[in-house]
Amino acid sequence: MLFYNQTQYEAQDGEKWIDVCLRNGLSQVLGVSVGGRSIGLDSPVKGDATALTYLDEEGQRMYERSLRFLLLMAMEAVMPFTRVRIENTLGQGLLVTIQGVKIGDVLLNKIEGEMKRLVSEKLKLELNEVPTKEAIAYFASREQYDKTELLAFRKKPTIRLYEAGGIKNYFYGPMVYDTSYISVFKLTQVGPGFLMHLPDSKNPSVPAPYKPMPKLLDTFAESNAWLKILDVQNLADLNKLTRSGEIREFIRVNEALVDMKINRIAMQIVDKGSRLVLIAGPSSSGKTTFCNRLAIALRVLGKKPVKLSLDDYYLDRDKVPLDEDGKPDLECVEALDTALINRQLKLILRGEEVEMPTFDFVTQKRSDKTHKIKVATDAPILIEGIHGLNEKLTGSIPASEKFKIYISALTNINLDDHNRIRTTDARLIRRLVRDSFFRGTPVEETLSMWPSVRRGEDRYIFPFQEQADAMINSSLVYELAIMKKYIFEQLVKITPDKPIYSQARRLVKFLNYVDSADVEDEIPLNSLLREFVGGSCFYRNAIPKEEE
Repeated sequence: MLFYNQTQYEAQDGEKWIDVCLRNGLSQVLGVSVGGRSIGLDSPVKGDATALTYLDEEGQRMYERSLRFLLLMAMEAVMPFTRVRIENTLGQGLLVTIQGVKIGDVLLNKIEGEMKRLVSEKLKLELNEVPTKEAIAYFASREQYDKTELLAFRKKPTIRLYEAGGIKNYFYGPMVYDTSYISVFKLTQVGPGFLMHLPDSKNPSVPAPYKPMPKLLDTFAESNAWLKILDVQNLADLNKLTRSGEIREFIRVNEALVDMKINRIAMQIVDKGSRLVLIAGPSSSGKTTFCNRLAIALRVLGKKPVKLSLDDYYLDRDKVPLDEDGKPDLECVEALDTALINRQLKLILRGEEVEMPTFDFVTQKRSDKTHKIKVATDAPILIEGIHGLNEKLTGSIPASEKFKIYISALTNINLDDHNRIRTTDARLIRRLVRDSFFRGTPVEETLSMWPSVRRGEDRYIFPFQEQADAMINSSLVYELAIMKKYIFEQLVKITPDKPIYSQARRLVKFLNYVDSADVEDEIPLNSLLREFVGGSCFYRNAIPKEEE
């Protein structure tokens, strides 16, 4: 039985899921989920399945993987043996660069035209299992050494390769049935490369629009410059450093680059003369540690910053707006008393004493107790929280007095040139480690709540990132080598009968390629990574057992 859009469709043993979809005209179905595992439509019917479309996260990932393969097929026809690198997510699209090639409209039109031709051919994406040694030989013959080096770390004797359009490649997850399923896309010249538009998440029948994001592009460029300094691009490069022991010096240089960036932001704040510093970013981006390090950098410049918390400005729970599930939406800015925040911040900035509220998280109401605060008129005030970039939070404060900072772990190291490590997956690993070791939250619970966290980020954080005065990438190139041992075994233990199995399996797949590094003693006590693995000089949390 196939379950799709609240309807059941008969499926017979001996046929494939593509047969079920074709028989019932289910053209929007990209794949199916069986026992918590996503599989392609070419798979044989075994038991019941739930249809996956572009409205599902797994369906979107399946479409993206397939579209990447379509691009590589087109490049094979237009510019064979050219090194194509699929780098970052930019809005609802993928940023792509071609080594040594200047991108222009003529070239983009040619590539896009070839992609459309391949779509019209309805080329089947054939999946075959081959010996890993055979795959390495194939990629070596094509001078794709990023792949040969990564596969050298593969422990399994075989690997599954997709083949179509005259080329073979591997991807970490199932693909669509044939190229006709990935007809919605668009190419636009952006920065040093181009953007490959994915379908609009709200209307998958059309390519997603692109809103220019120059500040985020600049941050990507800065991060790529760091990769050149560190001489690392893909995971195999990092694994080599781990095995050679050179990762210790690598950590020192990586941390020095972050330190340099924080100091530069502190100088920007002082040069602008900003009094109110607002720090925002998605979950597990390291906001709290960054805030502490920024305060130290400002002290070095002769300032005496004060940190304020927004937690005490929550409205009583019965006054908080409800979300689509009828529960209090604690992520929205309307959950805070923004009128009181603006009124008191103006007084604080003038150097007046203020009676700040106290929120009682036990009763979920504002307490009768207050606490006084008075800040010197030349002291920067640091506030970190998800709504820092939203003008509703501090709309009455003049822009000249504010400095907005966006921080996120924008993973820029890839598995290889064609398989990126998603920023959201890297942040999820950070949160899994922190929640498991320091908040007593089981891995399964964190995985279950992650989709809700992501929805809140899409709604309340990402739309405002370009309003920042400064951006910082908190991703540390070496961090996966540290994080793997804390979480890998817990992820492996999650069984297929669990609803979050597909999420866990996705993380396990790429962590399989990561070499663990036992070099915690090399991580500075003020490192952003310490916020997640413990031992930070800014907190009183215990060090995980693995680190003792």
